[in-house]
Amino acid sequence: MQNRDKIKLILSFLRSTLLPVIILLIFGLALIAVTARIWLPGDMLAPAPIA
Repeated sequence: MQNRDKIKLILSFLRSTLLPVIILLIFGLALIAVTARIWLPGDMLAPAPIA
């Protein structure tokens, strides 16, 4: 196997396996962060006051 073939194999692995896993982890983290607002006290749900 040549070096170029090895690089193509590694890149195809990253594109087909690692990248979707990273995207799903980011989506899951965002979903947990949004869902966690349910258990926050009511006064913490409001936006921060400006003044």
